[in-house]
Amino acid sequence: MENKKTRLSGLLLTTLTSLLALPALAQDSTGPERFGFGRPATDAEVAAWDIDIMPDGAGLPDGSGSAAEGESIYAAKCAVCHGATGVEGPNDRLVARPGEGFPAGDDPDSWSSRTIGNYWPYASTVFDYVRRAMPQNIPGSLTDDEVYALTAYLLYLNRIIPEDAVMDAGALSDIRMPAQGNFHPDDRLEHREVH
Repeated sequence: MENKKTRLSGLLLTTLTSLLALPALAQDSTGPERFGFGRPATDAEVAAWDIDIMPDGAGLPDGSGSAAEGESIYAAKCAVCHGATGVEGPNDRLVARPGEGFPAGDDPDSWSSRTIGNYWPYASTVFDYVRRAMPQNIPGSLTDDEVYALTAYLLYLNRIIPEDAVMDAGALSDIRMPAQGNFHPDDRLEHREVH
């Protein structure tokens, strides 16, 4: 028992000594200029990740897709996480229920009711998010046409576009989301950092 106690005391002392030395190590600027691993990203690698879409639709790629096309893609790649109709899955609900307005206030339950149809301010954000992050097990694996089709299907399920609408860069940019008026850009100059 005494041996364990001694070892534990020694380990504690070593840990405390190491922690106390951290500020001194952090101030030491004599570290290596390079660590000798990794490499700079190539222009092609940077371009592959430089795919952000702006709220006004700037950056949307060529391609198109319909809600009908999106329905089969959704069933195959999305329903397992979000449910057959976007409301009953184990993961986030995607579809607002009829009459469900903008979730606001301090009610913790309002977070679980924030959907594409009642909370997302821009349709281009739906495209951008699906393109980058979905499906969760293989993000970035969908083609642009598949992403347009899924976006169309999700907008249709949320009663934002008609079932026969076809989404492309122009059509998606023209959509005004139901919750868009609830978001306001912070244009206060006095709160911007200057670099």
